[in-house]
Amino acid sequence: MKTLLNLCASGLALGAALALPAQAEMLKELGTPEGALSIVAWPGYIERGETDPAYDWVTKFEEKTGCKVEVKTAGTSDEMVSLMNQGGFDLVTASGDASLRLIAGGKVQPINTALVPGWARVDDRLKEAPWHTVEGVHYGTPFMWGPNVLMYDTTVFQTPPDSWDIVFREQTLPDGKSNTGRVQAYDGPIYIADAALYLKTHRPELGITNPYELNEDQYAAALDLLKGQRKLVSRYWHDAMVQIDDFKNEGVVASSTWPFMVNLMQADKAPVASVFPKEGVTGWADTLMLHTDSKHPTCAYLWMEHSLTSNLQSDLSVWFGAVPSVPEACTDGSGQQTAEGCAANGLKDFDKIWFWRTPTSKCEAGGCVPYHRWVSDYIAVMGG
Repeated sequence: MKTLLNLCASGLALGAALALPAQAEMLKELGTPEGALSIVAWPGYIERGETDPAYDWVTKFEEKTGCKVEVKTAGTSDEMVSLMNQGGFDLVTASGDASLRLIAGGKVQPINTALVPGWARVDDRLKEAPWHTVEGVHYGTPFMWGPNVLMYDTTVFQTPPDSWDIVFREQTLPDGKSNTGRVQAYDGPIYIADAALYLKTHRPELGITNPYELNEDQYAAALDLLKGQRKLVSRYWHDAMVQIDDFKNEGVVASSTWPFMVNLMQADKAPVASVFPKEGVTGWADTLMLHTDSKHPTCAYLWMEHSLTSNLQSDLSVWFGAVPSVPEACTDGSGQQTAEGCAANGLKDFDKIWFWRTPTSKCEAGGCVPYHRWVSDYIAVMGG
């Protein structure tokens, strides 16, 4: 598995391959808070106690700053990019398969880290991460990171499954029934990387070294696997709550998912658990990025600082099943998270996770299939 150094090198190479627009003017100092803030976010990321009163990191921010927070949730990175392209938002919690596209498209502006005191507390593994740093310029502040795990029904799997095989290959499950119609796959082109990661182990002759850098033969093999998976899949998921309902009421027994859904279901006493399969996992390292045309930049910077406080990082880490970008949030007692909880969420597994990033033709391997092909071909796969 790649080390962070190699990931940074490949990310910088990717950044160099992008045709970067002229940089927007970096904010030099904070002004008077504008009274409002609009954020595009993953479900569960911006909580004000409405889902669970124990999780609220919006109310006190609004009271302290006067910045009224509005949230638009998005279930996929492509949806986030589309919303940011439309405009009217200040911040986005972008994953690596969206962040570089937003940078290349001129939709986000460089961040003046001197205006974010919490930057000093950020995990050193994230400060220069290639999904928000291009040519030495930071385009966001790290927010949360974590794995895409395999969630399974414990009444079906008495012994935890150890492979993604149960969602990719037709088979009889331990309860004596087929997996056809009982599994799910992610509703996003980046899921092609999950198929490539599976093939990296099971078809070594393909020579896959990076699931985001696929030549034509490797890419074709991943598509073939996904086409075969199509007849097994009951739903391509992107809505966290819909997936939870499918596990509870629609007979779904296995799927890729975020720890967020695992945590919610286990809190509701649902019979589910999750594992890191032997083939490895993809994952996400999300970054708060500021729209080039933000109407509320001071409120946005105040939120970026707020997002790096130990209390928010600690509670969000517990709520979402993620790892804080501020390591001290695991142990300083500021919130609900503990060292054991961070370890369970993957704190020590950073180098085992293939973090989402936008595929490009100008990759390390040379001649790789670019993302626009992933988009069109995955739509065709889902359509059958």
